[in-house]
Amino acid sequence: MGMNWLITGGCGFLGTSLIKKLVAEGGHRVRIVDNLSVGTREDLAIVSYFTEIEVAEWYSNSNFSLKKENWGESGVIQLIVGDILDDKLALTASQGANVIVHFAANTGVGPSVENPRIDCVTNVIGTFNYLEAARYNNVNRFVFASSGAPIGECEPPIHEEKVPHPVSPYGASKLAGEGYCSAYFRTFGIETIALRFGNVYGPGSGHKNSVVAKFIKQAMKGETLEIYGDGSQTRDFIYIDDLVNAVQLAVSTPNVGGEVFQIATNAETSVGALLDNIITIFKEKKITVPQVRYTEQRLGDVSRNYSNTSKAKKLLGWSAKTSLTMGLTTTVNYFE
Repeated sequence: MGMNWLITGGCGFLGTSLIKKLVAEGGHRVRIVDNLSVGTREDLAIVSYFTEIEVAEWYSNSNFSLKKENWGESGVIQLIVGDILDDKLALTASQGANVIVHFAANTGVGPSVENPRIDCVTNVIGTFNYLEAARYNNVNRFVFASSGAPIGECEPPIHEEKVPHPVSPYGASKLAGEGYCSAYFRTFGIETIALRFGNVYGPGSGHKNSVVAKFIKQAMKGETLEIYGDGSQTRDFIYIDDLVNAVQLAVSTPNVGGEVFQIATNAETSVGALLDNIITIFKEKKITVPQVRYTEQRLGDVSRNYSNTSKAKKLLGWSAKTSLTMGLTTTVNYFE
């Protein structure tokens, strides 16, 4: 059944991938808030096919309105160019929404170490603004894009009952977002769902600097690949289509308000093994194999990270379907 979706960060990798699925299904009405610092109007146009896109620039002191009121017709995407730190925009954009999917964030360990203040303000206040908007406008369901980073250094697999001990400022800011989601469910009754995504990769990730996208982009430019540490650090790599499926189930599944879910593959893969997979695909496609350089481990990185996803399977009926080899092959094809 079609709904009114408000998606923050909707022009980014996660947002455009979700919107592509919603457009293909039909019947949904989509409104986006994005400051276009990473994703672009062109990225949105690519996934929206022939869907009309209305664009409105947000200025706090201006008279603001979209051409089509009440979210317009099915098949119209409304893009509001503005920042999640603007609380007035949050209140305006969320009017009439059935669900808020909050993707917009300062992402990654590295940027959070370089500028912890920006990471904190963007991720904590930005999330708070849209939770407040949900409360004010009676938006019943709120899906928050979290990460495994709040848990920090621990003996994996990560699961929802482990006590968080963030290592990086990014992990701390995402943990704060999870905390506010819990509070808004228990105090105000908003059905918040926090999804702790593994390392997401796949087609559409051209703007990302996470390890899969970075390796493939650098290799195709003939650049030397840089691995932090010795490559033994492990992660849980999840293909974008599986992640989008989890988001949709988080929106539609009843009686999961206030819950946190690990959304990953329940598989531990070292960065070195990931690179070996990519190199094998390159050889099969006769792409030049890149040089590799090992450097010092980054501040804030954990050595092992993968997830137990049994809770998501039990309560959401979700599990990852795409193998790493299949997902990487599709992703290399996209970049090629």
